[in-house]
Parts: sequence; C-alpha cells; structure tokens
Amino acid sequence: MQANEPEAGETVHIHTDGACRGNPGPGGWGVLLRFGAHEKELYGGEPQTTNNRMELMAAIMALESLTRQVPVVLHTDSTYVRDGITKWVHGWKRKGWKTADKKPVKNEELWKRLDTAAARFEVEWKWVKGHSGDPGNDRADALACRGRDEAGAGAPTPA
Repeated sequence: MQANEPEAGETVHIHTDGACRGNPGPGGWGVLLRFGAHEKELYGGEPQTTNNRMELMAAIMALESLTRQVPVVLHTDSTYVRDGITKWVHGWKRKGWKTADKKPVKNEELWKRLDTAAARFEVEWKWVKGHSGDPGNDRADALACRGRDEAGAGAPTPA
C-alpha cells in the first residue's frame, strides 16, 4: 500500500495491537493498514516496556505513517487507547495533563504524540474484541508478537 498516495474519497482501515511478555517486559506493537486492495504491515518493539505503551505505539505509528489527509477507521482491542483518545484526553489537557485525582497522566508523552497524530485526520475509533477471530486484529497481534519477540531476543524470560 502506498500510504501516502490515497485516492480521494477512500478510507484507510487500520488494525492495531500491542503485546508484552511480562508487564513490564519485552513488548511489541503491530499495525495492518488497508486501503482498497492494498495492505501494509508495520511492527516494532522495545526490550523493556508495558502492554499499554505498546498499544499506544501501534496507534501512533499507524497514524504517523500516513502522509495525506484521509478518513481513517482505526480498529483496536484496547479500551485504554480508545477511551483515552476519545474521552479522557480532553480532560487531561484541560487539567494540565493530570488525572481526576491530580496525579500525572501515565504515558503522557505517548498520549500527546497520539493526540497530535490523530488531530491530522478524521478518525473513527472502533473497539474490537481481541483474540476473537477478527482477521485484522489477528494479523496485528501476530505483528505485535513478532516485534516483541525480536525486541526480547536474548532477554531473560520473566519468572
């Protein structure tokens, strides 16, 4: 897929997932982008991270990979990501990136990055049940696991 060359009126469908062995531990993120008949896969990982960070990174990397303004439907199995970007982020920004109980927002730098990336597009955030046979989610999960495994290669497995 040429993510930077969508045709007018087309929608990009994105499936994202994160994976972690231990929490924290080696983690990965995976993305499947679909535009018409075209597909593109992205993945990566970190040797020491959390599942929530990897879920956020998947959405961030997906949106940052798009270079033209197009409608986006982003499918995630993370209510943390979906609710964070559609509900909670507005209050966090108003409160100077503090939670309702005045504590710093966890993963603030990633939420800011996702907020900036999402603001460039008209994004419809769709929650899908993970590990339930959704083909896009299953592929994103496989990519996230690949990123996790590559990032954790040689790292001790948590007990």
